[in-house]
Amino acid sequence: MLKVLIPTIMLFPTIWLSAPKWLWTTATAHSLLIALISLLWLYQPSETGWTSSSLYLATDPLSTPLLVLTCWLLPLMILASQNHINPEPITRQRLYITLLAFLQTFLIMAFGATEIIMFYIMFEATLIPTLIVITRWGNQTERLNAGTYFLFYTLAGSLPLLVALLLLQHSTGTLSMLVLQYSQPLALNSWGHKIWWAACLIAFLVKMPLYGVHLWLPKAHVEAPVAGSMVLAAVLLKLGGYGMMRMMVILDPLSKELAYPFIILAMWGVVMTGSICLRQTDLKSLIAYSSVSHMGLVAGGILIQTPWGFTGAIILMIAHGLVSSALFCLANTAYERTHSRTMILARGLQMIFPLTATWWFIANLANLALPPLPNLMGELTIITALFNWSPWTILLTGTGTLITASYSLYLFLMTQRGPTPTHITGLPPFHTREHLLMALHLVPVILLVTKPELMWGWCY
Repeated sequence: MLKVLIPTIMLFPTIWLSAPKWLWTTATAHSLLIALISLLWLYQPSETGWTSSSLYLATDPLSTPLLVLTCWLLPLMILASQNHINPEPITRQRLYITLLAFLQTFLIMAFGATEIIMFYIMFEATLIPTLIVITRWGNQTERLNAGTYFLFYTLAGSLPLLVALLLLQHSTGTLSMLVLQYSQPLALNSWGHKIWWAACLIAFLVKMPLYGVHLWLPKAHVEAPVAGSMVLAAVLLKLGGYGMMRMMVILDPLSKELAYPFIILAMWGVVMTGSICLRQTDLKSLIAYSSVSHMGLVAGGILIQTPWGFTGAIILMIAHGLVSSALFCLANTAYERTHSRTMILARGLQMIFPLTATWWFIANLANLALPPLPNLMGELTIITALFNWSPWTILLTGTGTLITASYSLYLFLMTQRGPTPTHITGLPPFHTREHLLMALHLVPVILLVTKPELMWGWCY
């Protein structure tokens, strides 16, 4: 654990002490080195599942893929932000990269924590850098409104969780994930216990976000700068799914009855947010709503608590993290050139940027779950698990899949095909940096097809 945490903490002196000319180069190189070191986590020889450096920090097959995804994303965020942060004063550039490094530190400690209270503190701490990035570097005046939504939705969900965790500590005497899995099942039978069950999950369902408490997400995504959108889509939504997986193990007896309304909401959300995507005009808003739709499937997979559901959920989380982040990068590159997120104003880009159209095509196909990509593996596994749980779910999941395919094609055709308007024929060409950025997003997705057991979680 420390082999990644210490270099991450050493990023701060790197950022503040490097020469202004070399700031972006050194920060990218350093974070890429951390990302490469983090791949060592994928080799886990231990038989108990947990590989720990101390009592409080450990990795297991569930947290490892998410930890590697977190480390992989920091160099990509720095690469993506370079163009629009470069004109700013050097202190602000350093501050921006520092916030991203803080975010990575908190996320590593959140996914690596074995104590649930430590996980909770880090889960909340990720809020601060994200909020500053959205409200300070967002594109429009709406960003303050988006920051307020983001803050209050997350806090309103998290405070009941804190009380629920303190009650759990009181009744079991421990909050260590290593010990809790061996403790006696809780006798949950009263109304108070039902409220406690809900309090344990609502914070994570808001973070995922579940349909109904998802309103903060499109706002935050649309107003955030590119790095904010990338980290939100790729890692912060996954904190919700990861927290749910950790908590579901403890909540067992009550989940059979109480999970129904949440599963219904999640499934209904897949269809509803997909339908919302079909009539979006704003590029980033469409990608943000598609995230809600995918995370609805993940929530359904986790809530039914079968090995297949859990496996599908973690595969889909990893695949969606990379693909959604790639789509936000592409949306940002188009925005930096046309200065508009309205899809109808930037049509026919395939004629002037053919290679970028290829990236759009691959990212969209991955988003609609093209075989044999991991997105399909995750979705199929979850849909099969849900069908096994109740055959009626096939109506909602099947409709959701069709709608996903429709809006992905709509997104591609609206931005890349059609006649090229005269006002965009003189756009500057794409840089090698942007093509490298897309390759670093999409090549891992394609490579994961060859070794999916890296992200199967507990089930191998």
